[in-house]
Amino acid sequence: MSNQLALIKKDTVDIVAAKVKEFQEKGEVHFPANYSPENAMKSAWLILQTIKDRNQKPALEVCTRDSVANALLDMVVQGLNPAKKQGYFIVYGTVLVFQRSYFGTMAVTKRVTDAKNIDAAVIYEGDEVDYEIVNGRITNLTHKQKFGNINKDKVIGAYATIVMDDGSVYHELMTIDEIRKAWSKAQFWAKGQSVEKEGSTHDEFKGEMAKKTVINRACKKFMNSSDDSSLVMQHVNRADDAAEEAQLEEEIKNNANGEIIDVEFEESPKEPAQIENNEPPHIEVQQPQMEYVGGPGF
Repeated sequence: MSNQLALIKKDTVDIVAAKVKEFQEKGEVHFPANYSPENAMKSAWLILQTIKDRNQKPALEVCTRDSVANALLDMVVQGLNPAKKQGYFIVYGTVLVFQRSYFGTMAVTKRVTDAKNIDAAVIYEGDEVDYEIVNGRITNLTHKQKFGNINKDKVIGAYATIVMDDGSVYHELMTIDEIRKAWSKAQFWAKGQSVEKEGSTHDEFKGEMAKKTVINRACKKFMNSSDDSSLVMQHVNRADDAAEEAQLEEEIKNNANGEIIDVEFEESPKEPAQIENNEPPHIEVQQPQMEYVGGPGF
């Protein structure tokens, strides 16, 4: 097993490290001053050896080297470190993907935009919330809350606030129904489920989960409005698309002999898994049209 791990490391971690060094030498990526790609990959490699799929099989055994290499590359180019809970490696079938946590999403948002501070708050029944809408944007938001209102069973919404370097403020506001609709897209939410299962994380820590959801929505809007030609944004989009595609394919596979899923998708040829023939992984990266200079990390 140790020889196999050494071979996988050579064909994934080492190749990604060389690719990242190439990006740096060409000036195509600039990391925050407190970020070390080498340390992030060391942490990722240790974590990867503990990751298993739903059948309790090691991820490094079942996942293609292509997907392992690209998951690592997505992580590093975004300037994230799984040891800091900024993202997680998840197995979908034979595909490994790197998914940002909301900590990671905030870090990337600050890096690719002029965002200075990102915060969120929960709205409880009995709170006083007032705001105006100007040109489709929430402005002059005020929130008055009494300590006695804080009760996880009385969460009625949440909002995120992003303060820019120039002092401008952006608010994202979601009702509890909108938040639950977002939760319903996740695998933990059963079909036909309308509220949180008693004792679940989203029930016990409903306020914190609501803040994570509204922060993710706010940050994604800002990231999507940034320059897509930057190398960082290319990997933000690639990682998100890869996770969505892998999750969809696994869902279709798991339901192949069960209930029919009404989903339209376009089939595309897939590269054969290269973990068996010891070929190095294929890392495909679109080159940016302009140089991107990253800001300070979160």
